[in-house]
Amino acid sequence: MLVRLLYASRAAEGTKESQLAAILKQSREHNPAEGITGLLCLSDGVFIQVLEGGRDAVNARYKAIVQDPRHHDVILLSYEEIDERRFAGWSMGQVNLHRLNPALVLKYCDTTRLNPYAMRGQALMALFQELVSSGVIECS
Repeated sequence: MLVRLLYASRAAEGTKESQLAAILKQSREHNPAEGITGLLCLSDGVFIQVLEGGRDAVNARYKAIVQDPRHHDVILLSYEEIDERRFAGWSMGQVNLHRLNPALVLKYCDTTRLNPYAMRGQALMALFQELVSSGVIECS
């Protein structure tokens, strides 16, 4: 059974782009064997991530994230059983915030600042879906 999980967390103090690159590298190396796909975004010190895959694999990954010292204030925004993946093209895609149109964020948020703690999970998922369509996702 496939599931999709969306969460947000605050990055530990001092998290840098190099650490984000290391997280992405590790995800891209391990996710294919576990059947996990998804997207990751780091914005203003906040991680936002969508994980898709088998229930056991996604649940185990989320449990590891909750226990990871690089994350705090972890909040589950959405969890659902799915028939098909929306983000199957990426073992772990990354949102390129430099290419993000503020008007697109404003469509789903009360400001142009991406703040998942002030958004409904459904709205954040719709934003991520539009990001895929707009070419803002990188997989290098």
